[in-house]
Amino acid sequence: MITGAIKNKVDKIWTDIWAGGITNPLTVIEQLTYLMFIRSLDEKELETEEFENMTGEKMEKIFPQSAVGQSMRWSKFKNNDPREIYDVISQRVFPAIKNMKHGRLPDFNEQGEFVDIADDFGSDVQNETAFARYMSDAMFLIPTPQVLQKIITGLDDLYEHDIADLDMQGDLYEYMLGKLATAGQNGQFRTPKHIREMMVELLQPTPDDTICDPACGTAGFLVSASEYIRKHYEDTMTAEQWEHFAGDAFTGFDTDRTMLRISAMNLMLHSISHPEIDYKDSVSKQNQISDKFTMCLANPPFKGTVDAESINDNLKAVTNTKKTELLFLALFLRMLKKGGQCACIVPDGVLFGSSKAHKAIRKELVESHQLRAVISMPSGVFKPYAGVSTAVLVFTKTGAGGTQNVWFYDMKADGFSLDDKRSEIAENDIPDIIERFHHLDKEADRQRTEQSFFVPKQEIADNDYDLSINKYKKVEYVPVEYPSTSEIMADLHALESEITAGLAELEGML
Repeated sequence: MITGAIKNKVDKIWTDIWAGGITNPLTVIEQLTYLMFIRSLDEKELETEEFENMTGEKMEKIFPQSAVGQSMRWSKFKNNDPREIYDVISQRVFPAIKNMKHGRLPDFNEQGEFVDIADDFGSDVQNETAFARYMSDAMFLIPTPQVLQKIITGLDDLYEHDIADLDMQGDLYEYMLGKLATAGQNGQFRTPKHIREMMVELLQPTPDDTICDPACGTAGFLVSASEYIRKHYEDTMTAEQWEHFAGDAFTGFDTDRTMLRISAMNLMLHSISHPEIDYKDSVSKQNQISDKFTMCLANPPFKGTVDAESINDNLKAVTNTKKTELLFLALFLRMLKKGGQCACIVPDGVLFGSSKAHKAIRKELVESHQLRAVISMPSGVFKPYAGVSTAVLVFTKTGAGGTQNVWFYDMKADGFSLDDKRSEIAENDIPDIIERFHHLDKEADRQRTEQSFFVPKQEIADNDYDLSINKYKKVEYVPVEYPSTSEIMADLHALESEITAGLAELEGML
């Protein structure tokens, strides 16, 4: 758990970077990501050396065994003069991680040029991390040696005194990602952790699942899914399941290389060393994946549109549109295996939009697959950076129907105030949502006036497949008793007398 003291230390590092002139939160996180990665390489090397000393067995090293190679290690340079640290990182370490191959850093010759790493070294190519894969266009932007030294000192203090394990490291990164309070141009923004965790709890992933977020951003959904699996299965997982967990259990796509770097680092900090993180426009012809995943968790971009020519034809066959929020629903259906589950966030417009494309995707979900739940969320969930009303759709790909009754839930509170401050409050429907969803047999007798209820498929079909909860929810009107007309008139006369008396008193004072 991240305490107030740790938050203060992170905020201090953040302030130091801001004071150095870097004010974009995404850039701050990216620069911190590089430094955390550089430190993690040295930690891994120290573990390897310790294992060598214990067993006498020679292990493959990350850092070159030359003087220059060893000088690139965090433990070797962190206490040096600020200018030396700056030179080592900017001229040696950073270029080296941009040219990392097979999990090894290149060496430098006397002229300061790279000594290429032979591709036939014999290492498993899988050792190249997704993070290193997207480093080619990365830039080191820390402006001065003094700012860099403050960051290194601050990070070192955090790691040595406050971060006890991988969970803690992940929580620290999550706290930093929470500072991303600006939405991107295509409508992407970070999904709050408690909402992600609710969606994961609804689907209940297992160690055998293959999970995808085709609009992964900072990989929050994949991280939440991995945490759920570790929490519930860590003590019973086989070696094969752990291997699956570290690699191809988690797949994410994005079209922003900065996000890909950050998401890869986020997953690495949660023990997922070789995730399938790829640069891909998920709804384009570039993405041909189908029937591959057992689970999709996502908050796809809402307001984005894409070039009609680039959209994959099999998505247009389901919903002929350029709207990304509709195309992604068709994409989930295509990428899932039969029996695969999806929990995704959609803007309210998807639920009741009257265009042919809106109706087509809703009809596809209801008639050709099993739409299980529509959870309506309050509009303040994504504040302070978006006030859009949203809902969570939960469905299973069947290809043969299966929708009989759709469960609706009207979420009124998520444990936080619905204003820009998003302060913690006592009211929270999320535990109730999870409890009711996993015991739907008890929901059959609920009335439409309650917070959750079932709606038969035929009624939804008769309403043009409208999925907005207000279409089906019944409001109880409580009669209000008003005073009689004579009483109201008497009160008005008394009020008029008071005003007349007050005016007379005021005139007497003039």
